[in-house]
Amino acid sequence: MEDIDRTIISLLSRDGRMSFTDLSRETGLSVSATHQRVRRLERRGIIKGYAAIVDPAVAGLPLTAFISIKPFDPAAPDDTPQRLAHLDAIEACHSVAGDENYILKVRVSSPAGLEDLLQEIRSAASASTRTTVVLSTPYENRPPAL
Repeated sequence: MEDIDRTIISLLSRDGRMSFTDLSRETGLSVSATHQRVRRLERRGIIKGYAAIVDPAVAGLPLTAFISIKPFDPAAPDDTPQRLAHLDAIEACHSVAGDENYILKVRVSSPAGLEDLLQEIRSAASASTRTTVVLSTPYENRPPAL
């Protein structure tokens, strides 16, 4: 990947609504060349999409937690992501190496909401859980270091 593509990705990672005019000014390319490069990055799947970044606390979801899950039966089929896909409170599901099989990032409205979600996860995934509650988030959603 060329340095100019890295710059474009970095700029769009910080502001996905940046105009092609502003991108071209920052990169030193023409608007047309900038547009072509962005479209090429999209076609290659490097840029997968654009999204609004929502403040979870303002949206009514001030409690963030990481939930590690481990199936009760290690020989059972590994279909945990599919079993949990219906739970909207799960923001991310990561398959991991270590004692647990998955780590989930969840956002809920309250400790009681977290307790209810834990019960749903345990039941749906037939798994034990270990929970870490987030106290603060100094930074998140940082652009990748290309």
